[in-house]
Amino acid sequence: MQATAILPSTRLSEQKGRLVANQIRGLKVAKAIELLTFSPKKGSAIILKLLETAIANAEHNEGADIDELHISEIMVDRGTYLKRLSTRAKGRGNRIMKPTCRILLTISD
Repeated sequence: MQATAILPSTRLSEQKGRLVANQIRGLKVAKAIELLTFSPKKGSAIILKLLETAIANAEHNEGADIDELHISEIMVDRGTYLKRLSTRAKGRGNRIMKPTCRILLTISD
C-alpha cells in the first residue's frame, strides 16, 4: 500500500528542500513528524504539512494504520523561477530569480 502527496511550485529552493528531505528519508512517520516539528529550517514546516497530507491520504483512501507507515520516497525537484526586476542606475534593471521547487512524498507500510 502506498499513498502519495505532491506539492508543486513551493517557494523554496530545491537545495534547501533537499537538506530537510535527506534527514527524513526512510524514517518511520512518527519519528519524521517529531524531527520536522523541532527543526528550525523553513523547508521543515512545508514538508511537515505535506507529510500530514500524505498520512491523511493513506488513512482515507487506503485504510492504512499510521503506526506501520514509513517514508519510502521523497524527491525535491527544481521548479520554475519567479522572475522579478530590480531597478538600477541609468535606466537599467537587474533580474531577481526567485526559485521554486516541486516536492513528491510517498509513504508505504
